[in-house]
Amino acid sequence: MVKRFIIAIDLGGTNFKCALLDSNLKIKAKSIFSTKSFANKEKLIAGIAAAINSFIFNLKLEKKNILGIGIGLPGPVDSAKGIVHFLPNIKGWKEVALKRILETKIKLPVFIDNDAKLMTLAEYSLGAAAGYKNVLCLTLGTGVGAGLILNEVLYRGNDNAAGELGHLPLNESGPFCGCGSQACLETYIGNAALIKAARKEFRADISLELVSQMAKAHQLKAIKFWNQIGVKLGLVLSGVVNLLNLDAIVIGGGVASSGKTLFASVKQTISKRAMSIQAKRVKVFKAKLGINAGLIGAGFLVKERLKS
Repeated sequence: MVKRFIIAIDLGGTNFKCALLDSNLKIKAKSIFSTKSFANKEKLIAGIAAAINSFIFNLKLEKKNILGIGIGLPGPVDSAKGIVHFLPNIKGWKEVALKRILETKIKLPVFIDNDAKLMTLAEYSLGAAAGYKNVLCLTLGTGVGAGLILNEVLYRGNDNAAGELGHLPLNESGPFCGCGSQACLETYIGNAALIKAARKEFRADISLELVSQMAKAHQLKAIKFWNQIGVKLGLVLSGVVNLLNLDAIVIGGGVASSGKTLFASVKQTISKRAMSIQAKRVKVFKAKLGINAGLIGAGFLVKERLKS
């Protein structure tokens, strides 16, 4: 019996991950590339194609072994037509027919979707949100992405653009955002904003990873930093909880690895600021599938599309 595989891509503003998954969505091999090392859209697309082809060549596979390619992208996507509308944190992408371009280059079926929606599908099907009917999954990294499961169905909206929690405006004016608006949540808790805040707070060229390590080592200044971020996020989530009466919230992405302080602060803020009925209902979890959630979701996308 011929073994069949899926190649999954999780494209982020900082890095993109490429993985080989078996038919049960288990990761068999993985590579990470710097998104910023590619000078423009064309070179990045060529880099994605090269990563796919190198997996096939290096692992001595044939294209008949590959069921398809699944790609998660950090921005609005027309998943049915395979078009990327734009990417807030990667310049030069506007109405890009990525599915057609890559299928022409690599001669394999390609399926694309928003990365947060794929993370949501993975966590709802196989991860922390399994068994819950109404779920918000969000991923905290270069951007702030989110996906919604409502009554056990991924809610996409008419234009497949629902779930953009990161672009919820918090003030009338404020920092300009890559989406074209101002004062979006992402401009306050996206990686760039957090690094800037950390450097100001610690008066040093410090990484978020180091601030996380400091918090885990019980350093009060670092604990205070993550506590403040948790309050900001918790306030926004309190409004979402009131609006949707959610069963569960799942938080993933690099920032979710900051430690217990962030999650404790988010939970405490929701408990204080959301309405009592909704606050009692909702549970807050760390993403179970970790940094691989987007890859597993991309594999899930391929299986679902081929099935349908």
